[in-house]
Amino acid sequence: MVDDNFIGNKKELKEEILPAMEEWQAERRFPFCFNTQASINLADDEELLKSMVRVGFESVFVGIETPHEESLSECSKVQNKNRDLIASVKKIQRHGLQVQGGFILGFDHDPPTIFERQIEFIQKSGIVTAMVGLLNVLKGTKLYQRMEKEGRILAESRGNNTDQQINYRPKMPWESLLKGYNKVMTTIYAPKYFYQRVKEFLQEYNPPKGRKLHPRLYHLPAFFKALFIIGIWGEERSYFWRLIGWSLFKKPQVFPLAITYTIYGFHFRKVFLEQAEPERVPLTFPDTSPV
Repeated sequence: MVDDNFIGNKKELKEEILPAMEEWQAERRFPFCFNTQASINLADDEELLKSMVRVGFESVFVGIETPHEESLSECSKVQNKNRDLIASVKKIQRHGLQVQGGFILGFDHDPPTIFERQIEFIQKSGIVTAMVGLLNVLKGTKLYQRMEKEGRILAESRGNNTDQQINYRPKMPWESLLKGYNKVMTTIYAPKYFYQRVKEFLQEYNPPKGRKLHPRLYHLPAFFKALFIIGIWGEERSYFWRLIGWSLFKKPQVFPLAITYTIYGFHFRKVFLEQAEPERVPLTFPDTSPV
């Protein structure tokens, strides 16, 4: 469901949209599953969480941005402040929704420790799909207006915050920012850390009642391909088999998800390595010396 914040109008959502969706789905034996984007305060509304899961929502993208309070103030992410973000994420997971998280590095208030803090947060939260990007300042925002007055805007944003490019002069030295970003990415998608995070999520996650995660026949080719490419040839094969064994014997209802996430991890590592090719690392902008 394409919406920057699906829960922006809770009253209409609860009274009209979700009931209509549930009725339509039930009449057709729930042919579709959904994902959407919402703010972290979704965790504060158990009734809404349960309703979304009944309708068929499987995952929700949440803009976490950063665990650093001052940086949250900088990007006006007020709903993320003064709360236990990890507890909020886990509450959503326990209700049967997978949380995909967006994270940003490069805020003026980011301390040198921000990279380790982002890694720690992502691992403890069990957010398997962690989309980490470098700050790109968008035109029309208060942040853009402030940086433009300070003479720090170098170019218009290209709309891609994962290509290791920025469009402003950061306060942190560019080399430190890029090195830290690469450290975060190479850590969280390294097999050891990725598989730890998958298990952290699966331990917390409660599959929706009444809709078991049974694999279907059309999943079999992908399953056997994963066994061969990841389980036999992959550098992560030892982690793969440990996760598969754990899910089969400890929590078999999440076995299909375990397989799915091993494929995700393989894909994420491949994509990041392509983005981190040496010729793509240097900035194309004229001056990124810190302010």
